[in-house]
Amino acid sequence: MRFAVSLLTLLGVASIIGTVLKQNEPYTNYIVKFGQFWFELFEMLGLLDVYHAAWFLLILLFLVVSTTLCVIRNAPLMVKEWQVYKEHATEKSLRLFGHQASLATVQPAAALQTQFSEFLSIERYRFKTRQQDNGDILIAAKLGTHQRLGYIFTHAAIVVICFGGLLDGNLPFKVQELLGWKKIETRDISSRKVPAESRLGVNNLSFRANMTLPEGEHDNVAFVRVRDGYLVQDLPFTVALKDFRIEHYATGMPKSFESDIVITDPELSKPIETTIRVNHPYTYKGIAIYQSDFQDGGSELKFKLWDLAASNQDGFNIDGVVSQKGSLGDGAQKMTVEFNEFRQFNILNLSADGKGKPHNVGPNTTLKLRNASGQAREYMSYMQPLQLDGRAYFVSGMRETVQDEFKYLRIPADAELEINGFMHLRQTLRNEQAIREIASQVAKQMPGDNAALKAQFEQSLQHLLVTFKQGGYSELSRIIESAVPKDQREQAAQTYLKLLNRAALQGYQMSRAQRQLPPAPETQETVMFIQDSLNAMNDLFFYGTPYYFQLKNYTLKQASGFQLTRSPGQNWVYFGSVMLVLGIFSMFYIKERRLWLLIKPAQQEVLLAMSSNRKNMDLDQDFARVQQQLTALLQAAA
Repeated sequence: MRFAVSLLTLLGVASIIGTVLKQNEPYTNYIVKFGQFWFELFEMLGLLDVYHAAWFLLILLFLVVSTTLCVIRNAPLMVKEWQVYKEHATEKSLRLFGHQASLATVQPAAALQTQFSEFLSIERYRFKTRQQDNGDILIAAKLGTHQRLGYIFTHAAIVVICFGGLLDGNLPFKVQELLGWKKIETRDISSRKVPAESRLGVNNLSFRANMTLPEGEHDNVAFVRVRDGYLVQDLPFTVALKDFRIEHYATGMPKSFESDIVITDPELSKPIETTIRVNHPYTYKGIAIYQSDFQDGGSELKFKLWDLAASNQDGFNIDGVVSQKGSLGDGAQKMTVEFNEFRQFNILNLSADGKGKPHNVGPNTTLKLRNASGQAREYMSYMQPLQLDGRAYFVSGMRETVQDEFKYLRIPADAELEINGFMHLRQTLRNEQAIREIASQVAKQMPGDNAALKAQFEQSLQHLLVTFKQGGYSELSRIIESAVPKDQREQAAQTYLKLLNRAALQGYQMSRAQRQLPPAPETQETVMFIQDSLNAMNDLFFYGTPYYFQLKNYTLKQASGFQLTRSPGQNWVYFGSVMLVLGIFSMFYIKERRLWLLIKPAQQEVLLAMSSNRKNMDLDQDFARVQQQLTALLQAAA
C-alpha cells in the first residue's frame, strides 16, 4: 500500500509538472527559456513530454497490473461480506464486543420481535431474524454496507484511469521505436519525402498532431512532434481550409478566430463542410480537429530596399513572400533573404513609464539575411513609425541568434512621417562632393573676412564629416583621444558635436533642395530630427547589413493551425473519474453499521451489540443513541 501510494504521488507530481511546463515544444524554445543546463536536465528526466515518458508509462502499467490483481483477490470477499447478515453470531461473541449492553424487559419475545422490527425499519436497517435452539431470538441487522463498494470502485477507478493513460500514451509506438522499426525524423523535408519508418499509419491507436493549412489549400497528413524531431501521421481523410476569419478588440488583440473547413473522404457521398472555433472542435472517425492557432500562410510583401552602402541612390522596390527565400547581390557579397514572418497586428505599450495602455502599432515583418558563409542575422521591422518619447521613429531590431534579445535601431521620421528625409540626408553626408559643398557653405557663414581662417575651418569641417562617415561617433572619439590632451577632450567633443550638427543641418537643407522641397524651418523639431538622424547613422555601423528593408505594402494570406487528436483513452479516464468520485464518496460518507439484538425470554433480557468497520467517535455516538432509544422503547411498552 505504501509503495502504491508513493507511485500515485509521483504520478500526481508528474501531472502537475506536465500542466505547468508546456509539453512537447521544439527544443530550441526550452533552451531559450531555461538555458542549456536546465533543458538537458528536463530532457533527461523526460519532463518535456511527461505523459509519454517511458517511466510514466511503466508506472501506469505496473499500477494497472498490481491493482487489478488486488481487486481480483479482495473483491469477491468484500461482495460476500456485503451480502451476509452474520445471523450466526453467538451470545459469547456478542458479549465480547466493545459496544454492547444488556437491556431488561418483561415483554414476551413475539412482542419484542415486532417492536424491534419496526424500529429497525424506521432506522433504515436491513435485518434477518433467526430462532436459536435454546429459544432465544437473534435479530442481525446491517446499515451502510454499500461502503464496501467504495473500495471496489476506488481501486477499479485507478485501473480504468491508468488504462486510459496507457491507451493515450501510444505504447505501440514506444515498442516499435525500441525495436528499431520506427525512427524520429529530424530533417526539414517535405512530408511526401519522409520515409515509412518515420510515418504513422491511419490505424494508429492514439496521437496528438498538428497541421497548418493556408487558405485555399488542403492536406491529409499531420505532424507529431517528438523530442527533437517529428513523425508524419497519415490521416484517413483530407482537410481543406476554405476560409479563416479573425475578430479583434479595439486595441488589435485577437478576440476570436474560426475556420471553415471541408473534409473529403472516399467513404463519404459528399464532402463535409463545417466550422471549427476555439473550444468547439469537430470530430470525424474518432479524430477531433481543434482550432489551435493561426499564422501567416504566405503573405505577399512589398518592400522599398535601401542600399546603405550607396551615397547617391534612391531605394528600389522588391517583393517577398513569407516562408520563401530571395537573394541580393552577387559573388562574395551575395546574401540570401529568408522572409520568415509577417504580423498584421502588434500590441505594444510604448509609454515611457510603462503605465500606459497597450495599443496596436501596426504590421511588422521578420526576415533573415544569410551571407555566403551561412552566417545569418535576424531582422524585425515595423511598417509604420512608432511614437517614442513624443517623436516618431521607424524601428528595426537585429539579433544574431534566437537566444539574443533584439537590439533596436531608431530612424527618425521626417515631417511627412516618411523615412525619405533621413535616407537622403545620410546619402548626402556620404557623398564626397556634397561634403565639400557643405563645408564650404558652413565656412561662408562664419563672421569676419579672414579668408585663411575660413579655408582652414572648411578643411577641418570636411575632415570631421569624412571621419563621421567612416566610423561614426566611435571614430571621432578615437581621434579626440589620440590628438587632444585629456583635460581638453570633453570640450573638444562638445565642439565637434556642435559643428557636426551644424553641418548636418546644412546637408539636410541641401538634400531637400535636391528633391525640390522648401528649406526646413530651423525649429526645435528640426534640430531634434538632425540629432536623431546622426544617432541613427552611428547605430547603422552596428546594424550588420548594408540593406534596410522598409515594408511598404502587403497582401495578407492567413493560415490556420489545427490540432488533430485521437484519444481512445479519454472516455476511459472520464469513466474512471466518475467511479473514483463514487468510490471516495462511499468510503468517506457512507457509515457501515452492524447491529445485533439477542432476545432472551428466559432471562427477560435483550442483549444489544453494535460494530463497524471503523471504530471512531461516530460509532460511540450511534451506539449511545440506539441504546437510549431502545431503553425508552422497552420502558414505554412496560
